[in-house]
Amino acid sequence: MEPSLTPTIEFDDFMKVDMRVGTVLTCKPNTKAKKPSYILTIDFGPIGIKSSSAQLTQNYTAESLVGKQVVAVVNFPVKRIAGIASEVLVLGAYSAGKDVVLLQTTFPVENGSRIG
Repeated sequence: MEPSLTPTIEFDDFMKVDMRVGTVLTCKPNTKAKKPSYILTIDFGPIGIKSSSAQLTQNYTAESLVGKQVVAVVNFPVKRIAGIASEVLVLGAYSAGKDVVLLQTTFPVENGSRIG
């Protein structure tokens, strides 16, 4: 059976989603979260340093995330998650049995580089 697709959108709608590359500066467990999560501090270059709560504990240790480049949506409203202000949404794919697998660039790019 084919997975169902979401409704078709216009290209202009896609361009409203601001996805950028940033480098994880710090990572620590979010002990107040209901599901195991990390609190990430991410450097997005010219748009600044942002925080995020991300459910990445299944595949990544806190130490392995520091220095890693990640892709995130940077123009969603800030959301309070387990006591922290999550300013960006780190992007990953859900894999059967592997939980979240991060989306990444194949080569390093400048922090703040736009995906599009």
